[in-house]
Amino acid sequence: MEVKRQMKIPADIFYKKIIDSVLYDIHSVTGKIVNEKQLKDFEYVKKFSRNISAKIKIEEAETNSIYRFRTSTTKNDFVTEYTIIPVNDETCQLVYKESMVSYGLFQRLNDLLIGSLMTFFKKRHFKKMLQMMEESY
Repeated sequence: MEVKRQMKIPADIFYKKIIDSVLYDIHSVTGKIVNEKQLKDFEYVKKFSRNISAKIKIEEAETNSIYRFRTSTTKNDFVTEYTIIPVNDETCQLVYKESMVSYGLFQRLNDLLIGSLMTFFKKRHFKKMLQMMEESY
């Protein structure tokens, strides 16, 4: 999935909103307090339900430019990337990419069927979230 959008928010503010959310997630899951400079290569395990957990590894965190992380489970490997390009003092261009690799034939087939149906809803939800970020600025 890829979403490109001109954001009505400065690049530094948008990046800070993402990073603040990441730092909050890390603290709520691990109890650790980390700062932005410690994010690159930071790994932690997040439990989503009693039986589902994932290893999250932050692969890139370049101030006001890029944030990329990998979420790995026993069934899938997801990579999520935010690329932020400043346009002027009030706007930025966002390129959001999400990719997934599934393990096993049945998992690949299942993800192909479900993924194609869910992409529309995921994009719509993501765009609403972006709009809310702009409005809160």
